[in-house]
Amino acid sequence: METKLNKQELIVNYLDEILPNAGCELNYTTDYSFLIAVMLSAQCTDKKVNKVTAKLFKIYPDLESLANAKYKDIYELVKELGLAKTKAQNVIDIAKTLIDKFDSRVPINKFELMSLPGVGNKTANVVHVELFNIPEFPVDTHVARISKRLQIALEEDDVKTIEHKLKELFPKEKWIKLHHQFIHFGRYYCKAISPKCEGCKLAQICQKPCKS
Repeated sequence: METKLNKQELIVNYLDEILPNAGCELNYTTDYSFLIAVMLSAQCTDKKVNKVTAKLFKIYPDLESLANAKYKDIYELVKELGLAKTKAQNVIDIAKTLIDKFDSRVPINKFELMSLPGVGNKTANVVHVELFNIPEFPVDTHVARISKRLQIALEEDDVKTIEHKLKELFPKEKWIKLHHQFIHFGRYYCKAISPKCEGCKLAQICQKPCKS
């Protein structure tokens, strides 16, 4: 059985080999546009979100215009995304709250971030990582799947437990990079369906390697 250090080194070395430059794939130009993009990305692909936000922020180029937007107009723009009814209202309410409570800036404090409509622990962590370079290890569906397949987490573990185990296994200075690498690994290699197992150097610690 792999020791904790060996598993850590094996994962870090392999992901550095195949994904040395993994990063965020959401498009944004301002702090609030990133926050809204992350909120919209729940249960949706970054590709779809980028398509939607390109239109959204062209029509509504600042927080004031978003805050004064009509719900039905925002809904029409985001309706192709999952949970569109809730997300449309969140877009407007986030803009209003940022203007009214945070001087039109995305707050760095996590509790303040999570006070914003539609912003939970994962979204707050992603904002910390991308906007403020604060070490976190956000857990989305890709990160959760990889963590379970590589026997870092158990099948029954919830996202908070998985996050804790990832932070325990890997040094803090590697959290941000590994977060991106886990997402890309899950998105392009170790996919939910038809993972690319051939040649994977993590097969020895994977609980679900493909049959050869």
